[in-house]
Amino acid sequence: MRIVVVGASGNVGTALLRRLRRERDIQLVGVARRLPGPQAGAPYDGVRWHSCDIGLPGAAEQLREVFAGADAVVHLAWQIQPSHDQHVLRRTNVGGSRAVADAVLRAGVPALVYASSVGTYAPGPKNMPVSERWPAAGVPGSSYSQDKAAVEEMLDGIERTHPGLRLVRLRPGLIFQREAGTEISRYFLGPLVPVRLLRFGRLPLVPANRRLRMQAVHADDVADAYARAVLGDVRGAFNVAADPVLTPELVARHFHGWTVPVAAPVLRAAAALTWRARLQPIDAGWVELALNAPLMSSDRAETELGWRPRVDAVDALKELFAGMAERAHTDSPPMSAAPTLPGRPAALTRGRTAGHGNPY
Repeated sequence: MRIVVVGASGNVGTALLRRLRRERDIQLVGVARRLPGPQAGAPYDGVRWHSCDIGLPGAAEQLREVFAGADAVVHLAWQIQPSHDQHVLRRTNVGGSRAVADAVLRAGVPALVYASSVGTYAPGPKNMPVSERWPAAGVPGSSYSQDKAAVEEMLDGIERTHPGLRLVRLRPGLIFQREAGTEISRYFLGPLVPVRLLRFGRLPLVPANRRLRMQAVHADDVADAYARAVLGDVRGAFNVAADPVLTPELVARHFHGWTVPVAAPVLRAAAALTWRARLQPIDAGWVELALNAPLMSSDRAETELGWRPRVDAVDALKELFAGMAERAHTDSPPMSAAPTLPGRPAALTRGRTAGHGNPY
């Protein structure tokens, strides 16, 4: 079976390569803008790599050649940074997803598995989980969410016009693993947050708001859901999240800290001001998403995929924090620990501020 993974060198892609290597008779093909080097080691070795920036003109034709003869394509590629250049992000995320879908159709690939997100959903409840029937209209004010919703709308049209294509959408919560510690620090915290202090397993202060209730899942568990979707015959959307729901109170208890009540307007303003000042890399849209994304039920994944998370959300978060403190990484470009990458302290000496620079 020939499986092509677009975006195979990032957080989820790395975990999926690990998972699929356990299967027999699978030929893995990886697509990424920047390829792992020959010394990168597992899980990147043994993969046939192709370099492609899916947001550039001509990407669909280039991908069509790569996809020829594939039994399934898994589309994981998504650009989070540079947040100060929304044109670049939309070009890659929406335009690039269109190029991937066009190439799948032109190459006659029978199955496409797409990495959606809880972020595709419209604002929803924080006191009860929603099913995959909840509207996938995105959260207003979050460009990430609106782009996810735009891609889902495009896929709706493809399903109507190409019923023979087996199309699967996975909608996970926050995705954590130790090896993503450096990458997630760069993308979401920036160079000024003293993540080394997390080695003591403490968060002294945790901002608290009644709507800051989020779900997470370990990258290896998400990878297992992708593998089951690729190797099975399911269609449609699947929520993927582990228990328990991460609340400020729960996080404070496990990391020996105290909660500090913060009103939603203060959270938004703090994110906006520090982002505009180039002090950290995420805009207020991420706060909007955290406050409004609904809680999800994973019942369908458990019933139809036979999926169960092996790591609970708290342990996944503890593993991520340990990875941040230890500067854990892999030797793929997006997960690298190179000190001069944007989002690292040494990058500031070269004028590379948080949320700027492409590639990030």
